[in-house]
Amino acid sequence: MGKASRIKERSAREKIAAQREAARKAEARRRLVITGGSVIVVLAVVAVLIIARVLHSSTPTPSAGSPAGTALPASVAQEVTSVPPATLDAVGKGAIPSMTSAPAKVLNGALLTSNGKPEMLYIGGEFCPYCAAMRWSMAIALSRFGTLSPLHGIHSATTVPGGGAEAYPHTATLTFYKSSYHSPYLSFAGVENEKIDHSPLQAPTAQQQALWAKYDPNSYPFIDVGNKYMFTVIYNPQVLAGKSWSQIAAALKNPSSPIAKSVDGAANYLTAAICKTTNNMPSAVCTSPAVTAAAGGL
Repeated sequence: MGKASRIKERSAREKIAAQREAARKAEARRRLVITGGSVIVVLAVVAVLIIARVLHSSTPTPSAGSPAGTALPASVAQEVTSVPPATLDAVGKGAIPSMTSAPAKVLNGALLTSNGKPEMLYIGGEFCPYCAAMRWSMAIALSRFGTLSPLHGIHSATTVPGGGAEAYPHTATLTFYKSSYHSPYLSFAGVENEKIDHSPLQAPTAQQQALWAKYDPNSYPFIDVGNKYMFTVIYNPQVLAGKSWSQIAAALKNPSSPIAKSVDGAANYLTAAICKTTNNMPSAVCTSPAVTAAAGGL
């Protein structure tokens, strides 16, 4: 091989080596970019998770011991407080007669009043599954005479103190804690005596305690309508099992649903009792077919 040929071959090898080195450097740079990009992506994901956790921790989440519960969506609150009168009339006594032939106990005390109006007194516990059932009916009945707001949702307890399962555990319901009521016909006192974890929440007044002790001591729920009628639980809470707040609220306007037959039926009895204390005012409510029918069963 001549000198010229050797020089040409060496030049070719050097050129190939240079190309390979350039390719190697390019590949190294590409990998560096990919690695760097992956690190940036990972760091970004970590940052998002940290921010989300901080935001989550700064927003209170209702727990078993949180008495205020969670504010119900406006649509759900509307369904609870505006059950169509036609639906209530279609339900009538509903499923109540099959549960009890005497839904209310007649009281003979002086009319219970507050602010110059008959008063409905409720004493219950947020853990209580029977209270959980009756709160839905109370909310419907009260809304026929005035405005109950805001509505907050909770669930009844799943266990009893010391262990063991609570009856009808984790029933979706409302709490009257921090709710207000305005009506030209009726006053309402809602006392949630204990939280979901059974710790104290709201203490009854001396007068409320005296009525409770007289008629149904230390039992939940205690519902005194004007000191003329007393209610406890008058339908089976099992009908609410496994249902969410929105599912229960939606079922209230369907008179053929088992929930409406129980919840709305109980609401009609409560409404009839309230009408007995308000001199049948408002007349459109108190003379409705469902209320008239329920009044006959008091």
